[in-house]
Amino acid sequence: MAPSRILVVDDDKNLLDLIGIRLETTGYDVTLAGHEREAKKIVAGAVFDVAVVDLQLVNQDGISLMEEIHRSHPYLPVIILTAHGSIESAVDAMQRGAFTYLTKPFDSRELIIQIERAAETGRLTGEVQRLRTLLEENYGFANIIAKSESMRSVLDQVARIAGTESNVVIYGASGTGKELIAKAIHISSPRKDFPFMAINCAAIPESLLESELFGHAKGAFTGAIRKNKGLFARADKGTVFLDEIGDMPLALQAKLLRVLQERIIMPLGGEEPLAIDVRVIAATNKNLKEEVQRGNFREDLFYRIHVIPIELPLLKSRKEDIPPLVEHFIKKYGRRPEKSVTAITKAALHKLMLHDWPGNVRELENSIEFAVAMATGNTITDELILPSEADHASLPTFTEAKAGFEKTYLANLLKVTSGNVSKASELAGKYRADLYNLLKKHGLSPEDFKQ
Repeated sequence: MAPSRILVVDDDKNLLDLIGIRLETTGYDVTLAGHEREAKKIVAGAVFDVAVVDLQLVNQDGISLMEEIHRSHPYLPVIILTAHGSIESAVDAMQRGAFTYLTKPFDSRELIIQIERAAETGRLTGEVQRLRTLLEENYGFANIIAKSESMRSVLDQVARIAGTESNVVIYGASGTGKELIAKAIHISSPRKDFPFMAINCAAIPESLLESELFGHAKGAFTGAIRKNKGLFARADKGTVFLDEIGDMPLALQAKLLRVLQERIIMPLGGEEPLAIDVRVIAATNKNLKEEVQRGNFREDLFYRIHVIPIELPLLKSRKEDIPPLVEHFIKKYGRRPEKSVTAITKAALHKLMLHDWPGNVRELENSIEFAVAMATGNTITDELILPSEADHASLPTFTEAKAGFEKTYLANLLKVTSGNVSKASELAGKYRADLYNLLKKHGLSPEDFKQ
């Protein structure tokens, strides 16, 4: 790794030279500025990891210089040097954006410790900001809302681990955004230019899951009319996301373990093993340690995938994220051609803040989509938020209506195709795995529609 670049600004030439020598001896790339004008000129043409700025300069105080620097380099950590007795100014500097301050005379070892801390913080902040930008570009602003400390901690963790090759397990209840975090890790990793392939291990019948994961040869089983590469082969050099891995059958867990250990797959009916290069990210709403104790999950597979665990918080524990999430969902659903909903009343927002959100962010999104659909003006009012049973005894919620339409559509689709899932998936314009997921969700079996 290249040495950290440090800018030091002080009008005391003797102290400036002394700091420069000490930092260069430690291995830093140091640039010295004896005047604020010189410092501004240097900053305009270079990027630094940390700035060390004296509080009292010739024509300007160090705090205002720091603020000018932050206008063009907002994430640059600045350490303020202050004379003894200027603690009030030092505290003011911290409140206005300084990383920390040191009181003269200071121990050079303490300066180096603080520079190391500042450089690490700056690197992490830059990574998180880069991650947020990537997520905003790829998946929309809702996916990077993290005002709460718990979600900021998750993003910090994602930024730290993205560049590694370690396997990851994401724990979280339904609707907390496990796949989003998996995508965040992928797009901020060196594998970002290669495929991200996701599969829900609980949504596909056991008899088909192995084929979906590892592929099959033509004629490997009844209905295998063509060769299938499988998820791992299609994700080569990229990332495989195994959602709900806690529901994977034990027999398949053993095969997955072998794949992770040997980095080869054997398609069903195939004769030659295929080398693969993928990173595996798993997710579950179960406690895998408890599943191991119950005998539902292999202990050796647990330790193979449980290298870096990430815990996603429930929405009810991060309620400061609700207002910005609501704002985003209103923008998402309120600007459709048939609608012009742009605001929400304080009473409605208060009602949202009091709810426990068992369905987490997904439930919140559904609630806002329903409220937008039912609004008669441009503002969501409180009666449209989580209506009571008496309020909608004769009217299904938007989610219920949507589920009813899905089930009816799928049943008609299977009737038309006589239970042929391949034909049904083609007609619906869905992947076969996604269609199986929907069928399982609504309790429909293709066998019941075969003639």
